[in-house]
Amino acid sequence: MSPMPWELPAWVPRRSWLACTILVLTSCVTSTTLGFDGSMMNGLNILPSYTDYFTLTTATLALNTASVWMGSAIAGIGYAKVPDWVGRKWALFFGAVSTIVGVVLQTAAQNIAMFVIARIIIGFGTGASSIAAPVYLSETVPVKLRAVSLALLYDFWYVGGLIAAGVTYGTAKMDSTWAWRLPSALQGLFSVLCIVLIPFTPESPRWLQDQGRGEEALLALAQTHSNGNIDDPAVTVQFRQIADTLAYEKSLEKPSFVKQFANSSSTRRRIFLVCTVAVFSMLSGNNIISYYFGTMLTQAGVTDSTTQLEINIILNAWCLVVSLVGTAMADRLGRKALAAISTALLTIFIFLVGGLTKVYGNSTNNSGIYGTVATIFLFQGAYSFGWTPLTVLYPPEVLNYGLRSLGMGIYTFLVNGVGLMVTFSFPFALQAIGWKTYMINGAWDVLELVVVLVFWVETSGRTLEEIDENLDGEVHSEAPKLRAIMGVAPEDREGIVDALALGKDKKMEILGEVTEVAKE
Repeated sequence: MSPMPWELPAWVPRRSWLACTILVLTSCVTSTTLGFDGSMMNGLNILPSYTDYFTLTTATLALNTASVWMGSAIAGIGYAKVPDWVGRKWALFFGAVSTIVGVVLQTAAQNIAMFVIARIIIGFGTGASSIAAPVYLSETVPVKLRAVSLALLYDFWYVGGLIAAGVTYGTAKMDSTWAWRLPSALQGLFSVLCIVLIPFTPESPRWLQDQGRGEEALLALAQTHSNGNIDDPAVTVQFRQIADTLAYEKSLEKPSFVKQFANSSSTRRRIFLVCTVAVFSMLSGNNIISYYFGTMLTQAGVTDSTTQLEINIILNAWCLVVSLVGTAMADRLGRKALAAISTALLTIFIFLVGGLTKVYGNSTNNSGIYGTVATIFLFQGAYSFGWTPLTVLYPPEVLNYGLRSLGMGIYTFLVNGVGLMVTFSFPFALQAIGWKTYMINGAWDVLELVVVLVFWVETSGRTLEEIDENLDGEVHSEAPKLRAIMGVAPEDREGIVDALALGKDKKMEILGEVTEVAKE
């Protein structure tokens, strides 16, 4: 191993599997907190001790629930460039701190105003983390783990949801305000875990290289890819790809984002793809269930609050299992096929939910009621199979380095703006038109499927720099593609790596057949 001018701190893990595990756990704080929040509010909305304490109406119930989206939307605007300024890991740290502040205020809330302000702060913290975490994880973990790592990021939504469902079920029997204050307090535990783990994680090698800290970038790559071996061929090739691509991006004129968006078809296409994920992940119908599952069950004929809480726990466990299956298939099926299959299935099931609710919503027919609940489970399973893993897997992949943080800010603003609209408007829709709400949503889901099939590009199996070829028409590095290198016998890789340090003509001569394959 080549010597470095400095060494890693003693507390930083040397094993790549351990470094990557800590990275994933640190980054998953956002989705776990949001999952906890969604399931917690679902449970609280069922509890008389919560609704009676704040004397909630339909409007204030929606406001209390939706205010977290307001804070996250604000973060999408105000926090987008922070990961570029302070680094990915510290941007994630500050987001976790903000969330803890909001959790403390929510737990101590004395009135609706204090509760709403606290939830806006929680939303800002989770929104900030939603920008930083996917960028951080996508830029740091190896290609072979990127799909699993980023997909797990939002699979943990159901881990948080399952914990919250169990907590609210347990506190439901409390007669005091601690029935809702205790779940509120426990929401902050995930952010505390993030703060504890961050010192053990490396910074993004792409951010380090962009800051002119190339030696640190190389070591960060080695830490997560090769147990610290900076001479590993995969590390060398990726470092060259990163350096070349960042040099190319810096050589371009730096117009404002508005001018860049207006003049670059590649930028418009990248942002469009990001926006499709933001909108579709919120408008597929899943948020009706996430936040107003109790109302849906009541309309379906299940009115007992204890039974509703028990079903909520089972639903979160089911969704977690299905999302893990989808995560395992993300590379095998590819991003586009996974999204298409998920959308097609959930479209069928949401139409069935609407039809069954219409027929059996006011019925005493137990078979019809159970059939409606089962179809709700199938719908959430279909969503969890594809959209849960893809929610923050696809956006950072289609954004190049210069757009990644800003693009995730746009994504966060849009996903939370749409989420705010959905969570605030859907209770009124369910109250006014009932089962027809699902039919309208199903018609929208058909449009989602068409957009995925026509406009999405595939990103699986490529480094972030290699994905440029699908969006710009070319890669911006002369280094061979990683999959070409990994297809060469280990004893033959050293010559390829050595060639990267030579001039262009000599390098092409040495790379020969391998490089030609990589360029195809």
